Amino acid sequence: MKHLTFALLLPLVFGATPAIADDPVIEKVAASHFPGGWRFDVTLSHPDTGWDHYADGWRVLDMDGNELGLRVLVHPHVTEQPFTRSLGGVIIPVGTKQVQIQSRCLVDGWSTHTKTVLLN
Repeated sequence: MKHLTFALLLPLVFGATPAIADDPVIEKVAASHFPGGWRFDVTLSHPDTGWDHYADGWRVLDMDGNELGLRVLVHPHVTEQPFTRSLGGVIIPVGTKQVQIQSRCLVDGWSTHTKTVLLN
């Protein structure tokens, strides 16, 4: 190991490596149909650290990835983990049997994982 590349030396020189954060985890989803649309109650957990890094949203997608509804989270939940937030009035196309929920982090963006929710 005589020759170290510059990229490998950067953390040693500057004393830290970039944090690799976890995606917000979708712990639970409840979906209810009401006149005027669907309501989704989504429970998330995420290691929020404050205003600079927190779970800042989740969305309802059809199975093709089209957005049907978006819930923006406007503040961190450092001391409230996990936490549940709701979104109502989501219009789901007739005949749709399932949707996906996708979470988002202020720093890392949209999660690559989704949770499938069966609609009854």
